[in-house]
Amino acid sequence: MSPATIFLLHLALGYVPWLLCVGVYVLPRLRSVNLVEAQRVIATLHSFRFFGLVFIVPGVVGRDLPADFATFAAYGDFATGVLAMLALLTTRIRPLFWLSVVAFNLVGTIDIAVDYYHGSQAGLPELAGQLGAAYAIPVIYVPLLMITHAVAFYLMVRPQIQAARVFAGDAAASP
Repeated sequence: MSPATIFLLHLALGYVPWLLCVGVYVLPRLRSVNLVEAQRVIATLHSFRFFGLVFIVPGVVGRDLPADFATFAAYGDFATGVLAMLALLTTRIRPLFWLSVVAFNLVGTIDIAVDYYHGSQAGLPELAGQLGAAYAIPVIYVPLLMITHAVAFYLMVRPQIQAARVFAGDAAASP
């Protein structure tokens, strides 16, 4: 199997154990706590995204790692991490907290999607060895990040759906 095929297989299979883990252990727990606490858990995980700056550290990644991919990935992760930290710091100022939660999830989701695009355009699968020690980030960490962004959005929409059902049920039950 070629290194490019192995890298693509790693990318795809990286989602499977995280989806199973989140579905069985994490999502039920997040559903059982209030929405702010659930979002704080997700923000805590994403606050470590400053680590993405490693993509632009010479010696950690190879010299031939495409700059289009590395620079955007590094600063997109950094921005997401800072926004997640801002969410954690502003929990008691709810409007700012919710703005930060929405911002870090939007920025983070867009960052990952654009990183996949840049990586594809730059031929990253063929150059996966240039990731060096950072190889584990896209194949282990990124799937968890993308899944938790989806969970964060799901949780933000979920109460509105439940409230609409309760309201509709109350309206139907009243004479």
